[in-house]
Amino acid sequence: MAELSVQHLLGIKYLQKSDIDLIFETADQFKEVINRPIKKVPSLRDITIANIFFENSTRTKLSFELAQKRLSADVISFSAAQSSVKKGETLIDTVNNILSMKVDMVVMRHSSAGAAHFLSQHVKASIVNAGDGAHEHPTQALLDSYTIREKLGEVGGKKVVIVGDILHSRVALSNIFALRMLGAEVKVCGPKTLIPRYIESLGVAVEPNLRKALEWCDVANMLRVQNERMDVSYFPSTREYSQQYGLDKALLDSLNKEIVVMHPGPINRGVEITSDVADSHQSVILEQVENGVAIRMAVIYLLASKIQ
Repeated sequence: MAELSVQHLLGIKYLQKSDIDLIFETADQFKEVINRPIKKVPSLRDITIANIFFENSTRTKLSFELAQKRLSADVISFSAAQSSVKKGETLIDTVNNILSMKVDMVVMRHSSAGAAHFLSQHVKASIVNAGDGAHEHPTQALLDSYTIREKLGEVGGKKVVIVGDILHSRVALSNIFALRMLGAEVKVCGPKTLIPRYIESLGVAVEPNLRKALEWCDVANMLRVQNERMDVSYFPSTREYSQQYGLDKALLDSLNKEIVVMHPGPINRGVEITSDVADSHQSVILEQVENGVAIRMAVIYLLASKIQ
């Protein structure tokens, strides 16, 4: 049986293309499972997984929990807001206390970039990074690329523009790594203040004009502005941002072709994307959510098969 080249899923940059191909093939099988009347398989009956979220999350947390339960794993969930972390306990102590309950895998979201990598070097469990600061969010990038493959047949050769707050977005960075590895062309578009200086070193072009970016692309991935990560203002007003970088139905319909519209959520309707675009037939936002469960099942299943 084919297996992953890694013991943990810390970021897309640690994966090989063969790993992504294997995750997608496995997700294909699980997608068929979750569309059956009985949606559970007994694959991970002996595995215990801890979900440790030091940052708020709705969709990612629910998606991981559902994926784990569909695989029949035992699941414990931990929210830092109600925990001993508030009393000053360190990350390693917190996780080691959880691992002493005989946990095999930890799914962690943390506000510090590199937290998952740090943890993987200090604890004996398989670590899945569910987002670390503005660094990476690997399962989101995998489900995004998987959704493009499902919709357009393949990712290689496709043109994808990522629009919005690139500077603070772990989704953007992971997507760039995954799309480039799978052979897509990538551009980013957004206010100059929200485009990192190093972005072109990742093999990505910058297109400051949204209309030009949309006319070029096959897929537009619209990111929300991450106000919670901003300590200063990066643009004059939400209204001005929306006028320059928001996607509405009039702009979408004025293009000379149909493009696929994606969004990792949560959506700020009326800011980066209007409701009539989010709910249009060109949007694959709900498909992304469904595919997220299948991708996370695949990742957990493949990592669990490496646990001795």
